[in-house]
Amino acid sequence: MKVDILAFGVHPDDVELGCAGTLIAAVAEGKKVVVVDLTQGELGTRGSAAIRKVEAAAAAEVMGLYGRENLEMADGFFANNEVNIRKVIAVIRKYKPEIVLCNAPEDRHPDHGRSSKLVSDAAFLSGLRKIETTFAGNLQEQWRPKYVFHYIQDRYLKPDFVYDISSHLDKKIQAVLCYGTQFNTLDTSEPATYISNPDFLEVIKARALMFGKRIGVKYAEGYITTKMIGVRTFDSFIQETT
Repeated sequence: MKVDILAFGVHPDDVELGCAGTLIAAVAEGKKVVVVDLTQGELGTRGSAAIRKVEAAAAAEVMGLYGRENLEMADGFFANNEVNIRKVIAVIRKYKPEIVLCNAPEDRHPDHGRSSKLVSDAAFLSGLRKIETTFAGNLQEQWRPKYVFHYIQDRYLKPDFVYDISSHLDKKIQAVLCYGTQFNTLDTSEPATYISNPDFLEVIKARALMFGKRIGVKYAEGYITTKMIGVRTFDSFIQETT
């Protein structure tokens, strides 16, 4: 079950908006990537939990994911408590990722910041052997990911580093558009929302363009980390073009 990257989103479509370009790039490099959605997004103004499940599966195909799961926590009301921490620990131990990606520490939607703390707490506690969890009836071994990175989604937060997605923006947008009830829609049978207007896609592209410009590439996604990132060689830096 071991994968390279385990990406968490509190709602189906969070991962697509925040880090799909990075995940698509990792898959293109031959890495195994799994996405775990904490809730079904059942409180969303448009669509339904059942529809978003279908949309999430379509987006997973576009991104080339190794797998996708939903922990079915309560949208809007889940808590950072023992029950939910154990759910996240169990899935971390199941997939044994080297890297975990999750929501930003604070954002427009209050669920994002709350889930960020929940996942980062679980990633640490997952390494404690005296916390017992099971999968398929078997006791799991402890596992702590090497890194937890928080992707920047709606609000502007200064990134600690950015990831070049110049070759993968089109596929990122394709994954976002799998959520036809949420984005790029003029359907007036349900209320318009902050993200449903087609202009919202331009915001996604503009954010990627802005982060890309900072490192001299076309497009990038931004990340926050509380763990110091080490550099083994200066040759690994992306050189800004003039």
